[in-house]
Amino acid sequence: MARRATWGAWMAVAFDEMQGADGTVRPAYAELNRWLGEVLPDVLDRRRREAELLFRRIGITFAVYGETDSTERLIPFDVLPRILGAGEWDIVRRGLEQRSKAINHYIRDVYRRRDILRAGIVPEDLVFQNPVFRPEMNGQSVPHDIYVHIAGIDIVRVDADTFYVLEDNARTPSGVSYMLENREIMLRLFPELFSRHRIAPVENYPDELLATLSSVAPTTASSDPTVVLLTPGVYNSAYYEHSFLADKLGVELVEGRDLFVKADVVYMRTTQGPKRVDVIYRRIDDDFLDPLAFRPDSALGVPGLMSAYQAGNVTLANAVGTGIADDKAVYSYMPEIVKFYLGEEPILKNVPTWRCRENDHLGYTLDHLHELVVKEVHGSGGYGMLIGPKADKTALAAFRAKLKSNPKNFIAQPTLALSTCPTCVDEGVAPRHVDLRPFVLTGRDRIRIVPGGLTRVALKAGSLVVNSSQGGGTKDTWVLDR
Repeated sequence: MARRATWGAWMAVAFDEMQGADGTVRPAYAELNRWLGEVLPDVLDRRRREAELLFRRIGITFAVYGETDSTERLIPFDVLPRILGAGEWDIVRRGLEQRSKAINHYIRDVYRRRDILRAGIVPEDLVFQNPVFRPEMNGQSVPHDIYVHIAGIDIVRVDADTFYVLEDNARTPSGVSYMLENREIMLRLFPELFSRHRIAPVENYPDELLATLSSVAPTTASSDPTVVLLTPGVYNSAYYEHSFLADKLGVELVEGRDLFVKADVVYMRTTQGPKRVDVIYRRIDDDFLDPLAFRPDSALGVPGLMSAYQAGNVTLANAVGTGIADDKAVYSYMPEIVKFYLGEEPILKNVPTWRCRENDHLGYTLDHLHELVVKEVHGSGGYGMLIGPKADKTALAAFRAKLKSNPKNFIAQPTLALSTCPTCVDEGVAPRHVDLRPFVLTGRDRIRIVPGGLTRVALKAGSLVVNSSQGGGTKDTWVLDR
């Protein structure tokens, strides 16, 4: 029988997705629980090692910028799946669709009519003084009025019925390659466990992504539009994902030097001569896209790309300037944004957020710093963040000084008791905190969401930080078919 660490201490502070407070196993995990009771302890250890070997052979690695040791790392993979019932997923799916629609409405409005600013719902300075606001997009039409074609929306859970959005990623969200590879590894290592469940597939994500990208081609494109994936190159930390997705999509993986613009049309250099490009799935930040429009020292982009874009001859996925919808200060207004554009109550909750740019919010944050999580407005990867209950006096004092000197740069939130899932650790099977990044695809015809996403897990006991750059790992996410 598999070893199992004590659950009791965790269940007092966090919702356990497998076991209720009374020790009963929740329905979605019933079969996994039975399987864990049957499997020998060394089986999980052996398959953990097999999984690591497979990931090394495949070459799934990432680099952490700014570290003196820049060697490529494996993201740890946990062999126990995170499981959601069909009804639970239905709540998440509907909430994701609603939120993605609102985000697209918001971005279009900010760059066009600005109704939400005139209504006083979102402060003007939060938009116009935002470093990711792109004045080049003012009044600019984009194909089919879609700005965020690929969104990665991070979700956490606090009880059986409540899901919170932790963060909206509307620029170049990453991680979908791990979602796909995790499923493939699980199918290879645990076929007997799959046979005991009816699991909704995620393998069709590349088909859904290609259909989405093709659907948003400019009206000037042919009936069979040419799609490419634009990468910064082999030295980018997410290059594996770029090449993986291009291969799965069956499209060309290109760098800036492979493209050129002539008469406001983008072309790709090929051995058969220039070929028109209609849709660019870009994994390059705005600043580096076009040295004629943004940073002149960029060697990663395509000179003249913005001219072709403004002429309506190419679709960029995601659109330029989408960062105005995913910083952590704008996040705090998302419930109002949903209501303003859709006239609906948000299905997925926002985490209560104090905007330190406002004096009363700053005062509350300073008074309760030891209780709160404080984040940089434009921070990512778990960096630039304070977890008050885990911080010592020195860290608290340092953050207090940062808040006082530049309050606009921070937001604060309560320390959520993120849900936990059974996870393989050195001492056996124990609960660890998790989040979920589903991927939302918005095309001209419809919104597509494959059932599941990338579950990230904090492998350290007690840790709430799931980011891979901070020692987190990943899990396969199973959504049970009805």
